[in-house]
Amino acid sequence: MSLSLSNQQLISIANEYGTPVYVYHAEKITEQFNKLKSAFDKTNARFFYAGKALTNINILKHIRSVGCNIDCSSINEVKLAVHAGFEKQNILYTSNGIAFSEIEEAVSLGVNVNIDSLSNLEKFGKKYGHTYPVGIRLRPNIMAGGNLKISTGHEKSKFGIPVEQLDKILALVKEHGLFICGLHIHTGSEIKDVSVFMKVADIFFDLVPNFPEVRFLDLGGGFKVPYKEDEEGTDVALLGEKVNEVMQKLKQTYHRNFEAWFEPGKFMVSECGYFITQVNVMKQSGGTMFAGVNSGFNHLIRPMFYESYHRIENICNPNAAKHAYTVVGNICETDTFAWDRQLSEVREGDLLVFYNAGAYGFEMASNYNARFKPAQVLVIKGAAHLIGKRDVFEDLLRNQVEVL
Repeated sequence: MSLSLSNQQLISIANEYGTPVYVYHAEKITEQFNKLKSAFDKTNARFFYAGKALTNINILKHIRSVGCNIDCSSINEVKLAVHAGFEKQNILYTSNGIAFSEIEEAVSLGVNVNIDSLSNLEKFGKKYGHTYPVGIRLRPNIMAGGNLKISTGHEKSKFGIPVEQLDKILALVKEHGLFICGLHIHTGSEIKDVSVFMKVADIFFDLVPNFPEVRFLDLGGGFKVPYKEDEEGTDVALLGEKVNEVMQKLKQTYHRNFEAWFEPGKFMVSECGYFITQVNVMKQSGGTMFAGVNSGFNHLIRPMFYESYHRIENICNPNAAKHAYTVVGNICETDTFAWDRQLSEVREGDLLVFYNAGAYGFEMASNYNARFKPAQVLVIKGAAHLIGKRDVFEDLLRNQVEVL
């Protein structure tokens, strides 16, 4: 049975640390990683947690402790990974439209580097030539993902070097003697269809002969996790079987051993997270009953930004009759978490919990409307630990410089 925290545990945490509060379940993260290891046990695969999903240093340390590597999207994420104790060979830095100085800093730290533009690839070649192995992020022109905003492989996407520019890549490789150690393609997030990953594998099959030193093929991440009660996520067991078949075929065809790399972020931490809010106001307006909570898109922007669904439950009155509520926040703009959601009778003071809140929840939070960011709590071996303090007023002024 899948691991989860009980209503009573969540209520206890809310009482102790206040609301709103993000809660993470360490053992659930471990469970998710073990699913991946089991699914790919026949394949020479490596997993790099996409740190951008949640970078709290305690989460990073726990992920390192279970044997997972880490994927970083900025040089500061790389530095956090180093601070969390990851070995340099277990850190992957995949740049996106950044200054070359960030790549230079990543090289100085000795981590794995992927480059996603011809411009930076040329600069890399001029400075490092064959002395530092580098991966290339390619854009496959594949539309995939649960929302256009999280689709990264289509023909109008800013990410990666278009595969049709292969001749330009090869010209730079030849000119500068580049050591291309890996090829990387990430098509998007919330990908349920295993065949999408197989399309990527087919592209790799055609590209490999051009890069005799390539040792890893990075299929990105984007595994779908179930947000709704009746949803299913990516069948990682089936994906593991299919990837193993491809890797074996590649080995037989090219007489080379390749590693399959993946960058799961949401898959690792989404289901470990709970966001607890308290109902401030009940408001009837025409045929709509609003439940106004003490949060907003300053804390959880996914429903507004991606139109994403989060299961919501009233954990203070779970057995009451259900009615339709529109759950809204306290921000000064349209700030709706859910329209006409069936919830157990909601009263002022009740606690509403948003599930699947571990990925891109706190990480995308802000101080909009000069409101405080919430606390973060990690539950490990049944004990709750504060791992992120709630803002106080002084935090709003901390980085400001008063000149008047």
